[in-house]
Amino acid sequence: MRDMQAMHEKMMMAKTPEERAALMDEQMKTMQNAMAVMDMMKQDSAGRPMSAQTHEMMERRLDMMQMMMKSMMDRQAAEGQSTHH
Repeated sequence: MRDMQAMHEKMMMAKTPEERAALMDEQMKTMQNAMAVMDMMKQDSAGRPMSAQTHEMMERRLDMMQMMMKSMMDRQAAEGQSTHH
């Protein structure tokens, strides 16, 4: 979760398209990682009732995914504004 906030701040600081592109690559890797972890968790919890701890972890993952989506949308908005100037 903290990674995503740091990534979001870096993205807001990025001034050039090159900086943004590098951060986008980094963000995609982070996202793919999160997805892989969620897949593993799904397979792990299949056939077993979910423990409170697992549930909490999944909620945290979902929060992280929402933050990623938000930062991607913010980035697209920022890119949209920069092309109009």
